[in-house]
Amino acid sequence: MAGPYWIKTLINTFFPYRMFLSKFTRYPLLGPAVDYLLFDGDDILYLPQSRVIQLNENIAADTAESLAAPSQVVEHFIKEASFHWRMNFCICRDSEKCSNYPIDLGCLFLGEAARGINPEFGQPVTMEQALEHVERCREAGLTHLIGRNKLDSVWLNVRPGHNLMTICNCCPCCCLWKILPVVDGRISRKVSRMPGVSVYVTDRCVGCGTCAAGVCFLDAIHLEGERAVIDDDLCRGCGRCADICPKNAVEVTIVDTDYIDRAIERISRVVNVK
Repeated sequence: MAGPYWIKTLINTFFPYRMFLSKFTRYPLLGPAVDYLLFDGDDILYLPQSRVIQLNENIAADTAESLAAPSQVVEHFIKEASFHWRMNFCICRDSEKCSNYPIDLGCLFLGEAARGINPEFGQPVTMEQALEHVERCREAGLTHLIGRNKLDSVWLNVRPGHNLMTICNCCPCCCLWKILPVVDGRISRKVSRMPGVSVYVTDRCVGCGTCAAGVCFLDAIHLEGERAVIDDDLCRGCGRCADICPKNAVEVTIVDTDYIDRAIERISRVVNVK
């Protein structure tokens, strides 16, 4: 049976307190229990925005010209999926009453399990409509997150979890995963940077602080003296800091030409959309 509509109201009520509640997962018994119930088997990748990608200087020019953009990971699974479901809202932005990014650009769910989602939450769409949806999300400045997220199969009450792929379209102000610095480590490690992507601050940095002013959803970049510094343990490689920097001093670099294939292979191991 599909998840009832009232679950949305429940999430809306408690979502603003997610940072506080997440701290309790650090308790010895509670952390493993929450991990098992809501995040067991998860593997979720943040994809950098295509427009901020740089190429490692060791990558040959002819290879660089044909190198695929990160968004092609999303497009690959949309084209492969047997079923597509578009949410009418982003549960995170709806809960936070976001005024910076569109609330109606919600998650896209792929795979047979999505057939069981409550029709009050959204509607089935064609492959073409799904592709148009993610393009609209990119144009709105949202960042893709893709993979298996058991939490979605729980609150939507659909099964099996390995047949439900989540494609979130995240903003820096409302994202659920702002909890990563405070949630138990066994949970936070399941949300990671795309393989083969590196983020670093160059010598062009003048310490203006633009990148540290609420741009990163994890506050992974901050000023030390007159220079920006990235906390590599926190950074998930979304590329917002590179996009906003007025001096182009932050670079998101591809260090592996097979990074698209590696991401697809990794996600395919934990969720099946066919």
